[in-house]
Amino acid sequence: MPAFDLPLEELERYRPLPDEPADFDAFWHGTLQEASAADVLVGLRPVATGLRLTETWDVTFRGFAGDPVRAWFSRPAGVPEPLPAVVEYAGYGRGRGLPHERLTWVNAGYAHLLMDNRGQGDQYGSGGATPDPHASAPGGPGPAARGVTDPRTYHYRRLITDAVRAVAAVRALPGVDASRVAAVGNSQGGGLALAVAGLLPDLAAVLVSAPFLCGIRRALDLTDAPPYGEITAYLSVHRGAETAAHRTLSYVEGVSFARRAHAPAHFGVGLRDTVCPPSGAYAAFHRYGELSGADPLKEIRAYPYNGHEGGDALHVRRQLDWLAEVLPVSPRPE
Repeated sequence: MPAFDLPLEELERYRPLPDEPADFDAFWHGTLQEASAADVLVGLRPVATGLRLTETWDVTFRGFAGDPVRAWFSRPAGVPEPLPAVVEYAGYGRGRGLPHERLTWVNAGYAHLLMDNRGQGDQYGSGGATPDPHASAPGGPGPAARGVTDPRTYHYRRLITDAVRAVAAVRALPGVDASRVAAVGNSQGGGLALAVAGLLPDLAAVLVSAPFLCGIRRALDLTDAPPYGEITAYLSVHRGAETAAHRTLSYVEGVSFARRAHAPAHFGVGLRDTVCPPSGAYAAFHRYGELSGADPLKEIRAYPYNGHEGGDALHVRRQLDWLAEVLPVSPRPE
């Protein structure tokens, strides 16, 4: 695919004004306060996977509105001490799949929670197990457009709340060092990880690649590829709904979450990404932490000739090396 976004020298100084409603913080405070009214864990059941070096449990926790959300929780077998944890968020249209599909972080020595995506899981991968009982609001058939004309009914209000509650869930699980939790994700998962970083000031680290929901207004003008294309398709039929949709999307804008983040952050981006245009990732990166007062450690890795796959396995290796420094499995001695 050709380069279509800003050239790298412009991306490296790209800091657009945030598209942010005045009640952004109040909206999310109220949403999360409602979700935290009940205990987070519902169920924890060991599962047989055929893997001898990994132990896995089927977890159910309470997400948005107390709805049950499924996840896989894994730890290295035979390691009794509490471990730092990685909470991973899956990509758009994907569910949690099967427990043996995502082994990178547990093989690196971390406890690992892979959250299911409510109301998704049918587009690729091995399926999901979490319905979305609130998915009847007006909007397109794809999650990106469900309820898009009202921030209170929008799909991503629910999914971001689930993502925050997943961190609370992993902190309540046995064998986890609750003070040392990282959030990780690619594409939609990257957008969720970034939102969590902005909503939880005590994360230990965040790793984001090709993040969805960053620079949303610009992305809608640049690409027709889904998921953004599902929003433009909806608006092409519902002419006149643009103002309401843009207002809704401003409540899930990743740049706004990034501004509030405290944790050290590692970004990855393909400069030919037509799914999640790179200008969104750079906007989030450059404004990351600016409202937190924390001046967090951050770095971004760019792949000039790659699209949505970014650095692929090479980037995962760079993530492993970075996290081993920022969040080592064995804490450094005092």
